[in-house]
Amino acid sequence: MKTPKRLQPLVDDGLIDEVICQLKSGKEAQVYLVQCGEELHCAKVFKEAIKRSFKQAVQYQEGRKGRNSRRARAMAKRTSYGQKEQESAWLNAEVEALYKLSAAGVRVPQPMGFVDGVLLMELISDGEDNAAPRLDEVTLTAETARTFHDHMLSEIVRMLDVGLVHGDLSPFNVLVDSDGPVIIDLPQAVDAAQNNNAAMMLVRDVDNMRRYFGRFAPELLETEYGLEIWSLYSRGLLSTNARLSGRFDRSKASVDMGDLLAVIDAAREEERERLEAEQAWAQGDRD
Repeated sequence: MKTPKRLQPLVDDGLIDEVICQLKSGKEAQVYLVQCGEELHCAKVFKEAIKRSFKQAVQYQEGRKGRNSRRARAMAKRTSYGQKEQESAWLNAEVEALYKLSAAGVRVPQPMGFVDGVLLMELISDGEDNAAPRLDEVTLTAETARTFHDHMLSEIVRMLDVGLVHGDLSPFNVLVDSDGPVIIDLPQAVDAAQNNNAAMMLVRDVDNMRRYFGRFAPELLETEYGLEIWSLYSRGLLSTNARLSGRFDRSKASVDMGDLLAVIDAAREEERERLEAEQAWAQGDRD
C-alpha cells in the first residue's frame, strides 16, 4: 500500500521497511502492519487532537504532572503552550505505561519506540502473521471464560501493583493470541495514587470484564472483585499473590469506601440505563 504521510519519515530513517496494510482505525489512532527487517510489527499513528473523537476528559488528566512547574502551570491554565504540553503528556502516557507494564510482566504489546506521534510495537498475532482477534470477536466455553477472567483479574492486580489503572478496559481493548488475553490501548491509563477517579475506573474495568465473561459463565455476574481489589489496595493489603474471593461486605466498608460505593452505584445505574437504551434502539431498528 501507499505509505501514509505520518509513516514516511520512519521509512526514510530505516525504522520501517514497508507498510503492508492498515489493521485498525479507531477514535484515538490508526494502526498499521509494518515490516521491520525480518519481523512484522505494528505502527500506531496517533491522530491529531482536533481529529480525535475521544475526549480527553478531566478525570483522565488528573494526576498527570508536567515535567516542570512552568509546564504544569501552563497545562492548568490551558494556554496554547499548555495545550501542546497536555497533548504531549497524553501521547506519552501510553508509551510510558507499556514500558512500565511490560517490565512488570503484564501481557501488553512490547514497545519498540516512539517517534513523532508514532508508536512502534510488537504485533500480537494469531500465529500466522495476522493480527490476533479482539476479545469481543471470540466465542468462549464456560471453562475458558473462567480461565480468561482469572487471568484478567491477575493482570489488573499486577497493573495496580505498579500504580496504574487502565481506565477504559473492555473486550474491545483486549486481544487474544495462542497464550490468552493481551491488554492494549493505554493512552488513558491513570495513576492510582494521584487520580481521585482511579477507584471508580478500576471497578468499572473489572465490571466490564465481569459482564463480558459472565455471558459464558453466568456465575461470574454475582462477583464483586472490583470493590474487593480496591479495598485491599486502599488498605495496603493488595499484592500480586493475593487470594481474591470475589466477595465484598458493604456493611463492613469504611467511611471512605462508603463515599466510593455511592459513586460506583451511580455509575453502574447510569451504565445500566445506557445499555437498556441501546438495546431498545437496536430492537426498534430491527422492528
